[in-house]
Amino acid sequence: MQEKVTGSKDNWVKEGEIMDWKLQVVVVPVSDVDAARAFYVEKLGFKVDTDYRAGEDFRIVQLTPPGSACSISIGKGVAKAKPGSAQGMHLVVTDLDAARAELIERGVEVGEPFHFDEGGVRQGADPKRRDYASFLSFEDPDGNGWLVQEVKGSAK
Repeated sequence: MQEKVTGSKDNWVKEGEIMDWKLQVVVVPVSDVDAARAFYVEKLGFKVDTDYRAGEDFRIVQLTPPGSACSISIGKGVAKAKPGSAQGMHLVVTDLDAARAELIERGVEVGEPFHFDEGGVRQGADPKRRDYASFLSFEDPDGNGWLVQEVKGSAK
């Protein structure tokens, strides 16, 4: 019996198997590349993977959060979206309180922890500290919104 395969000639997938799809880069629209780069590196501790320019109208800076397999890209001539329009991006940590303290120490304006229950958004971390249930928020200099989510058991 012959196995059925699908996909292009260069990317065969056996029926019943799922190919890995890895999120590699998220574009974050910013107005001032240097100010955004400084914020992400100095305030958040992101690593600069590349800072590439091609003339006056194109620059791309790829930055990776500590321990992450996914990066962000900021730049000039990179995003069509309006600076500050990226919202709801998540960073996952194993200790929300320690993450908040570190961000404050680095000079980031960070909101108070919050969680959700049947009644909506509630102040404070989830009382049971369940994975995926506690958050805090902050914004970059352009107003792009980030959430920090606590996942103790399976954060990667």
